[in-house]
Amino acid sequence: MNKLFKNMMGWVDARFPATETYEYHMSKYYAPKNFNFWYFFGVLSMVVLVNQLVTGIWLTMSYNPSGEGAFDSVEYIMRDVEYGWLLRYLHSTGASAFFVVVYLHMFRGLLYGSYKKPRELVWIFGMLIYLCLMAEGFFGYLLPWGNMSYWGAQVILNLAGAVPFIGGELVTWVRGDFLISGATLNRFFALHVVAIPLVLVALVFMHLVALHHVGSNNPDGIEIKKNKGPDGIPLDGIPFHPYYTVHDLVGIVVFLAIFSVVVFFFPDGGGYFLERPNFEPANPLKTPDHIAPVWYYTPFYAMLRAVPSMFGSAFPGVVVMGAAIAIMFVLPWLDRSPVKSIRYKGWMSKVWMVIFVISFVVLGYLGVVPSSGTTLGIDNTLLARVLTFLYFAFFILMPVYTSIEKCKPVPDRVTGGSH
Repeated sequence: MNKLFKNMMGWVDARFPATETYEYHMSKYYAPKNFNFWYFFGVLSMVVLVNQLVTGIWLTMSYNPSGEGAFDSVEYIMRDVEYGWLLRYLHSTGASAFFVVVYLHMFRGLLYGSYKKPRELVWIFGMLIYLCLMAEGFFGYLLPWGNMSYWGAQVILNLAGAVPFIGGELVTWVRGDFLISGATLNRFFALHVVAIPLVLVALVFMHLVALHHVGSNNPDGIEIKKNKGPDGIPLDGIPFHPYYTVHDLVGIVVFLAIFSVVVFFFPDGGGYFLERPNFEPANPLKTPDHIAPVWYYTPFYAMLRAVPSMFGSAFPGVVVMGAAIAIMFVLPWLDRSPVKSIRYKGWMSKVWMVIFVISFVVLGYLGVVPSSGTTLGIDNTLLARVLTFLYFAFFILMPVYTSIEKCKPVPDRVTGGSH
């Protein structure tokens, strides 16, 4: 059998670089030996991506992308399709799980400077993946054709109308009609199940290729390729397979256990994953008491609401919301610190990191609650404006505080993680 397998692989390798690819990306790809908890979220993103693709394919088999049949087809999936309720909850809960692991994955990149040279392209591909996820989530949000889906999409689509001169025509073009209708639903369905997933998979592939070309970062921010043994193997590296493939199985099992508990016992996430108005069919004549996007968009929604309109137009808010995402693309060139990891950066970087995280989390909360209320006795709008300022200050002031702060000396070899 061993000889037969070698002969088969020899025949394949002569026509396709199967073994070479496996060795380059797995068995002979040397990763730092000090990966910690934060490095689980990259592989968990892949797990959730597979879940979304597989469950999405099965859901499309019973879904009717029309204004007349969309909501009823979702009810049919939930009630009559065998295990349809499970497929639907795996997909809807998976959407929130996707953003949880991606946000934590991005936070790890911020902590350990995984965006700095030579990983600028890795970070940019990751940010493009994040944009695709936001588009994918938005286009999929309308598909259940529930009342919150309808009105949430109405609010977000109307933002395009804030663009000067061409806003009205742009909104009509995006909707495909003069109001949200079956035509809008149909084109969003096409984008959600075909166009965006193709782009997303391509970007994930480029993200991984770029990562394996320059090598993985580590909690110390040390380039392990600089310290090689006589055999040319990094002294602080271990083969990704079998060490990290087995290591990651632990994180995957724990994640799937938590994910299963949520799917089976809290699939609506307390109204944050599946809003209560979405259990009613879309009704243009009935506006929900409070219109808000899904939780993973709420930090940017809070920024949008915090910016005052100009001449009755929400365009300044749209600009700020877009800039909040766009500024993350240039992060590799804003950080002037001589070290990568937060472990060795000065106190200013650490303080600003805490401010950034608190600002983002609280803005997420403010995007869920009405802007007219108060939080801890502070007007929600005023608080959102202060936190929006701090959010941008983290990035805009980064070239200053990373240049002037005193950093700790970085060790020559990675610390911890012996295998």
